[in-house]
Amino acid sequence: MDILVLGAGAWGTALAISAGARHRVTLWARDAAQAATLAARRENLTYLPGYRLPAGVVVADPSAGELAALAARHELVIVATPMAGLRDMLVALRECPRPVAWLCKGFETPRTQPYGLLGHEIRAEVAPRLAAGVLSGPSFAQEVANAQPTALVAASGTASVRDALVAAFHGPAMRVYANDDMPGVEVGGAVKNVLAIATGLCDGLALGLNARAALVTRGLAEMTRLGLALGARADTFMGLSGLGDLVLTATGDLSRNRRVGLLLAEGRTLQQAVESLGHVAEGVYSARTVVERARRLGVDMPIARAVVDLLDGRLAPAQAVATLMGRDPAAENIPPVA
Repeated sequence: MDILVLGAGAWGTALAISAGARHRVTLWARDAAQAATLAARRENLTYLPGYRLPAGVVVADPSAGELAALAARHELVIVATPMAGLRDMLVALRECPRPVAWLCKGFETPRTQPYGLLGHEIRAEVAPRLAAGVLSGPSFAQEVANAQPTALVAASGTASVRDALVAAFHGPAMRVYANDDMPGVEVGGAVKNVLAIATGLCDGLALGLNARAALVTRGLAEMTRLGLALGARADTFMGLSGLGDLVLTATGDLSRNRRVGLLLAEGRTLQQAVESLGHVAEGVYSARTVVERARRLGVDMPIARAVVDLLDGRLAPAQAVATLMGRDPAAENIPPVA
């Protein structure tokens, strides 16, 4: 299969390395200097050092023609930009005759609506005829590049897109499960990043394993409530893109969002925490849009609200914990799984 990966950050590079062992992969970087270094060194020194590109991966010259023409020459197109770049990519690819899927997780910063949109909602606005989907699930780029066992979800309302993603990435070190619930898969990918900041804060304050378990469990309930309000199925949140991705991001040492919470607990400012990462922590940018979308839908998300108050400086770390623990008693009310 001929696969085009648009975006040479850590995750796009890792997926290119994984697929390049079995398929022909073109890796496209927006920056010409980065593309030249990738092609010469066969290694992403900026975002994924230590992992060589296999022979099946070709680095594209970003100045050689338009993206639409490049995409049309491949059987599958993967958009590996941050959430902030997805809209422009989908506009450029709106007439692409090939299946297109994105990797980014989060809500877009509000642009055409007073609230942030998920990827499938952006696609409905700017590229309604595009056969599209999302590849998501619990995955750290380093482990994928290192061919360590990983399981992902290929979500789309179009069977041919799901089939293309499974054919491209299912292999000896990666299992890919098909799912037609794009809203559920995308809500899981967006909200887990916000909850991981809360869990990092919990661990940084040494509140204990009981507190971590409570945060993860009640966070999953918040995620599910928002997903149901956006048309998702409850059972999706018990799967890889919900519970699986939440557990990984909230507890894994490679999680950038968890690291933000740890740094805030140490007394760092948000700016200091973000600058120390060197990569995008999507939860920092999507937390406010998650909470605003929930507010407009009448969905209660107290953990996510506390994260926003923490990021905006309205609460200190200890105050955020006290706010959550000081809430009135309530029934557990776990959303039913159909």
